[in-house]
Amino acid sequence: MPLSDAGIRRIQPGAKPFKKTDGRGLYLLVQPSGVRLWRLNYTFAGRQRTAAFGIYPHVSLSEAREARDATKKKLRAGIDPGVEKLAEKIAEKQASITFSVVAAEWFKKKMVNEKKAKNTLVRNQYLLDILNKGIGRKTLTEIEAPELLTVLRRVEAGGRHETTNRLRSTASTVFRFGIASGYCTRNPAADLKGALTSAKVKPRNAVTDPVEVGELLRAIDGYKTPMLRLALQFLALTFVRPGEMCGAEWSEIDDDAVWSIPAGRMKMRKAFRVPLSKQALAVLAELRKISGHSKFLFPARKRGQPYLRANRLNPVLREIGFNGRHSAHGFRSTASTILNQESEFSADAIELSLAHSSGDVRSIYNRAQYWIERRELMQWYANYLDGLRKRGQVVALPKGKKRPA
Repeated sequence: MPLSDAGIRRIQPGAKPFKKTDGRGLYLLVQPSGVRLWRLNYTFAGRQRTAAFGIYPHVSLSEAREARDATKKKLRAGIDPGVEKLAEKIAEKQASITFSVVAAEWFKKKMVNEKKAKNTLVRNQYLLDILNKGIGRKTLTEIEAPELLTVLRRVEAGGRHETTNRLRSTASTVFRFGIASGYCTRNPAADLKGALTSAKVKPRNAVTDPVEVGELLRAIDGYKTPMLRLALQFLALTFVRPGEMCGAEWSEIDDDAVWSIPAGRMKMRKAFRVPLSKQALAVLAELRKISGHSKFLFPARKRGQPYLRANRLNPVLREIGFNGRHSAHGFRSTASTILNQESEFSADAIELSLAHSSGDVRSIYNRAQYWIERRELMQWYANYLDGLRKRGQVVALPKGKKRPA
C-alpha cells in the first residue's frame, strides 16, 4: 500500500532499522533513532545499488516520488544516477577548493607530517607564498598554463632562473597532489616544461689548492669576532653542511668525542654521527666559554632567532678576502678533494664522512664497517689542515691507512 503523510507520522521506530514501502521501488528506511530516510534500490550493469533522496520530512513524500521517477528515467536512458551524483559532488568539490587550500594540505601532509628538514620546510613555504600571491585564490580547475606562466615570468624577469624552475616544479607537485585527491583532473604546470629559461648550475666556490687552503685557515684564525671565527673553524674541521652545524646543540656532543646530528637537521633526513678530532674538541672548549650558558653551540645575537644563521658565514669569507673563491659550503669540496687526492682512506669512508649515500644495498650493510676508519680519517684531516695552516704549503703527513671494503 502506498504511503501517506499521515501514515508516515504515525510510524514508530523499532529496535532495528526497517522499511516501509511506497511503490515502484521507493521506500522509507526507519532508523531506531526515529530518522526516516528515503531510499530506492535499483540494478545497473548487473550490480545492485541504492539511491538516497534525503530525510523525511525535509524531503516530502511528493518530492521523494519525483526523485524516484527521475531516477528511473535516467536508468531507462542508460545512466547510472549514482555515478552521475558522484560526478556532481566531485565537480562541486573542485569548484570550491582553491590552489592555496590544496597547497596548504599538501604542505602539511607531505612536508610537515613526513618531518622534512627545517630548511626544506622554509624553502617550500617560500615558494608556495610566491605562487599563492599569483594563483592562490583560484581553484585548481580554472588555472591554465598561460596564467601560471605569467606568475613565473615575473620571477624570471629578475634573472632568478633557478627559483623560477623550482616554482614550476613545486606547482606541478601541488597539482599532482590535487589530481590524486580528486581536486582537479590535469596538471597545467607540466605543460610549461621547456617554456622557462634553464638555470645554469653554478658549483659552489671552494678553495682546494693546499697552499690556498692554508691562507684561508690563517685568515679565519685572525678574524675579530670569536663566535663567527669558531663557527668557520669548526666547519672546516667537520665539513658538514652549514645549516646542519648552525643549529647544533650542546646535548648532541657526547663524552666519546662524537657529535650526533638528528635526522631533522640533515639534508637526507637520516641521523648522522661525526667523530670529532682533537682540534675540533679544542674549538668546542673555547666555544663553551662563550656559549656554554646556551642550549646552542652558536646562539644568535638577534632576538627572535635561536641560533646563528648559515647566511652569516659567507659575508665573513668575503670580508677576509675570499669573495668568489670560497663559500661556507665549500669546506665540503675542500675536504673531499684533499681526502681523495692526498690520503689513502677508502672512497666509502670518505663518502660516509661527507654524509653521502648511494642508497644501494651495499651502502646500507657496509655503513657500520667504516666507523673506526672515519675516526682516523677525521684526525688525519685535522692534522693535515694544521700543517697547511702553519707552513702555508703541503706538509708530508702519514698516509691514511686504506682498509678493505
